[in-house]
Amino acid sequence: MEKKRILLVDDEESIQLLYREEFEDEGYTIDSAFNGVEALVQFRENPPDLVILDINMPGMNGIEVLHQMKELRTDVPIILSSAYHEYKQDFGTWASEAYVVKSVNMDELKATVRKHLA
Repeated sequence: MEKKRILLVDDEESIQLLYREEFEDEGYTIDSAFNGVEALVQFRENPPDLVILDINMPGMNGIEVLHQMKELRTDVPIILSSAYHEYKQDFGTWASEAYVVKSVNMDELKATVRKHLA
């Protein structure tokens, strides 16, 4: 069985390293992007099975990236992951399949990923 591919979009290297290690241990293939432009290129060229997308990034923010990805492919689940609770109420985030607040405890994010890749 082919490994599920996750596109991880976050401008923080420490988050990238943590998530990569955790999700590779779970058996997923991880592609990385550090900004919205890189993320959209990866999304087109190497289509993922799921996207974990940060909101606060320089240049194009995650909500803009979310909407552009959904215009390209509505079937790919996108999980917004932010350190900030307030974005959860932003109408622009409603196009995502889930919104998970970043935490040292990865259980919620892992459970959300498993649910959407089942």
